[in-house]
Amino acid sequence: MKQVEEKEEASVYQRVVLKNASPYHYLKVRLVLEDESTRLSAVELKYFIITGLKSLYGEVGAALNFDVLKYDEDTLTALLRVYSRSLVKLWSSLTLLGSYQNKACAFRVLQVSPFLLALTGNSRDLQLD
Repeated sequence: MKQVEEKEEASVYQRVVLKNASPYHYLKVRLVLEDESTRLSAVELKYFIITGLKSLYGEVGAALNFDVLKYDEDTLTALLRVYSRSLVKLWSSLTLLGSYQNKACAFRVLQVSPFLLALTGNSRDLQLD
């Protein structure tokens, strides 16, 4: 009888929920412009994102802390770092940005991860030999 009770105790279901310990989230984004000849510097890109945050969330949104870690002017692709608690605000403002210098544009969020290393590769682009 004692052996049966021990087995029942050992097989008790235990739910474990882990919170993300990473303070940051990383976004890989691409800016798609109607006028493909337009080029932005990293400073112009950051200012453009800040104006989007300000238009959606006001002065508080414009003060949101994020960094442009890497930027490729040829492909208009950037790697952004933002505090995890501010991810939704940044992402929503990127989604709603629709024009740059009175020309249509859109941000495409390519990848998001709490781990920078996860953005080094993309399984959709994987070429198997």
